[in-house]
Amino acid sequence: MKKCDLICNMHSGRGIKDFQLGRIVEILTEYDYDTTVHITKKAGDATDIVASLDKSDLVLSIGGDGTFNESVRGNFKRKNRLILSHIPLGTTNDIGHMLGLNKNIEKSLRSILEGEVKQIDIGLINDRPFIYVAGFGKFINVPYETSRNLKKRLGHMAYLLSGAKEFFSKTKLHELEYEIDGNKYKGMYSLILISNANRIAGFNNIYKDVKLDDDQFEMVFCNITNRRTLVKSLLIMMRDGITNVPGIYCHRAKEITIKFKEKPSSYWTIDGEKLESKQKEFNITIDKNIHMLLPKKNLKDLFLK
Repeated sequence: MKKCDLICNMHSGRGIKDFQLGRIVEILTEYDYDTTVHITKKAGDATDIVASLDKSDLVLSIGGDGTFNESVRGNFKRKNRLILSHIPLGTTNDIGHMLGLNKNIEKSLRSILEGEVKQIDIGLINDRPFIYVAGFGKFINVPYETSRNLKKRLGHMAYLLSGAKEFFSKTKLHELEYEIDGNKYKGMYSLILISNANRIAGFNNIYKDVKLDDDQFEMVFCNITNRRTLVKSLLIMMRDGITNVPGIYCHRAKEITIKFKEKPSSYWTIDGEKLESKQKEFNITIDKNIHMLLPKKNLKDLFLK
């Protein structure tokens, strides 16, 4: 039999029941996997578990985007990297929705096990991996400042309530310069997004025609501060795409260096979790040496190969 290591965050989203966990193991057995279950108890557990595995044919995480990010971090610590996959069970689950998964655990699992292994671009910000988005500035604090209890009770609505509060707070501009493919830019910006995804914070197709294996990021720099302008910009974005919004500057490239004039007072967010760093300079690159077992549903739209 093949070996599967199941990394399980029992408290992600609205939680996992014991009978659901048992059913997951049964289905994996149907597909010829001998499964070892690893229950995470605190932040960082998934990273440590994946990094310390002897060998495995599949590392399957179940939980929110943060749980999957931890599994990827663990894989980056390994000399011999393993094949990963993920069942979404968090509050927003941008990664899962992008890949064509939903919160029906059994259906998601079967679609994964009947899927294909793909090489996928993974971002690195100062050597810390992120799967689909790294962000800084306005609204970026919402994912990690929204309480777990509120998310458990209200689901995605908890983020909307926190986002509304942030909307009415003062927007700060940050002076910085950034370099992309030898070209240098300078300005004052309220928001930065570096992504490899067609869905961010519950919004679909923010960037058009995103590919997960094209060796490129989609990048957004925004200098909008006025609330009325921000609302108009969101409406334009949903109708015409983000590249057509005044006050937003978009790029595609494989590497970017960002330098703040002053040490930032707030944090970056990566895959919905706080990046515990307030450095003045951030280098963002791509690593292509990660393979994932993915459902077939959206592969033609998301991959070049």
